[in-house]
Amino acid sequence: MFGKKLYRKDMISCALCYKAPCSKACHEIDPAALLRSIWFDNEKTAVSHYPITNPCVNCQAPCETACLRSGQVPIRKLMRRLNDEVRPSLETAFPEDEKRLRTELCGIPLENPFLLSSSVVGSTYDMCARAFEAGWAGVSFKTICSFDIHEASPRFSAITGDNGSIIGFKNIEQLSDHSVAENMKIFRLLKEKYPEKFILASIMGMNDADWEDLARQCEANGADAIELNFSCPNMADEGLGSDIGQVPELVERFTAAARRGTKIPILAKLTPNVEKMSPAAEAAIRGGADGISAINTIKSIIGVNQYTFVTAPSVHGLSAVGGYSGNAVKPISLRFLAEIGRNPAMKGAHISGMGGVETWSDAREFIMMGAGSVQVTTAVMQYGYRIIDDLKAGLNLYLAEMGLDSVKELQGLALETVLETTDDLERDTIIFPRFHRERCIGCGRCVISCADGGHQAIRFGEDRKPVMNGQKCVGCHLCILVCPERAITSSRKRVKRAE
Repeated sequence: MFGKKLYRKDMISCALCYKAPCSKACHEIDPAALLRSIWFDNEKTAVSHYPITNPCVNCQAPCETACLRSGQVPIRKLMRRLNDEVRPSLETAFPEDEKRLRTELCGIPLENPFLLSSSVVGSTYDMCARAFEAGWAGVSFKTICSFDIHEASPRFSAITGDNGSIIGFKNIEQLSDHSVAENMKIFRLLKEKYPEKFILASIMGMNDADWEDLARQCEANGADAIELNFSCPNMADEGLGSDIGQVPELVERFTAAARRGTKIPILAKLTPNVEKMSPAAEAAIRGGADGISAINTIKSIIGVNQYTFVTAPSVHGLSAVGGYSGNAVKPISLRFLAEIGRNPAMKGAHISGMGGVETWSDAREFIMMGAGSVQVTTAVMQYGYRIIDDLKAGLNLYLAEMGLDSVKELQGLALETVLETTDDLERDTIIFPRFHRERCIGCGRCVISCADGGHQAIRFGEDRKPVMNGQKCVGCHLCILVCPERAITSSRKRVKRAE
């Protein structure tokens, strides 16, 4: 497998710059765009933009000299790998168009399945216009309300990886701070300029009449569909936000109120701060919803300062429980999507999936778990609207490789493989790990992890290479996960477990 995992050590210092100096210095290719594709697990489509005649063979690498971290990012090496390692592996020509990506949301056409989710990334006319120009199919506009919103400062914090990129993201942001009238004007202007783009109007009301009125106004001013925000963890007081999503009776009541105000499709955006999402999802359908959006952010606390004892973000010495998002929450999102997707009561309902989507491969997983559209926020906040290029290109090529003519053919394909518990899994065979000695550097991470966290089945040989004891190995694959060189893989051989 190529991409971010294999190239991590070479890519880790790349800052993914805006108006990158490396591309300005190169007159043959756009190295910044290619590096970005590699980072987003999209090296195969990067090759489609790389010349057949390799321009980096005898190049003096002015891109590396111009790099803001000169000497830290081996750009020429990465470009050569695209040509020498990735290109020979290609078996499918890159699609000439994006027809495979076309889909729909409750019968309304989408040029691709990718929407901005309701947040700061889709909160003004200018932002939405730039996103549409970049190639996003639509936006779930930042939640419209009649409340008086005043945001705290600061209101974001994060858990970061080795290179500073965001793994998990916390926000204590609330709803749109524009008036209802201002937001309605934005809808009208967007629909006038971008009639083919999809506007999903996120709303939150204070009572039945408010939900009904907001839905009515959004339809009258050009919204294609309504998203009911029953899940914001930062608006939990007095029966708002996630307080509603945790009570199916309220979900049904306020969905019905919104339905009285509009005839356009309605999605209920549900909270993950529950044990099961199905009760609220079924209530939304009973109330007149046409689909479900899931998941919103997860209630969280991260980063307690060792001197002040205040969790982040600190607002004048105090903080609050906030919403957690980013790639770290993807497993939780997929779990809830699987629950909804497998629920017979949801048959025919549109599912708009979100929560941790960063690459096209993440989006693929959401679609395979039943999502008909995919929403993104945290990755856009970190990398910008430009990520749509790799989201579309990667998914488009994957569909072509799989012989699928439409993204809809991918929808829900993984649902039947998910069991509710582990009780029914096959337990009579063991799949041993396979050690690739030519890749092994002899670090011993597999040895120590198996000894202290596994079944003491691996020892060092005299050459510092791992030696496995098949009588002790239970096939847990911890060694595969901890190997920094990806020198251990899963064997195809199944061994019958000893009685």
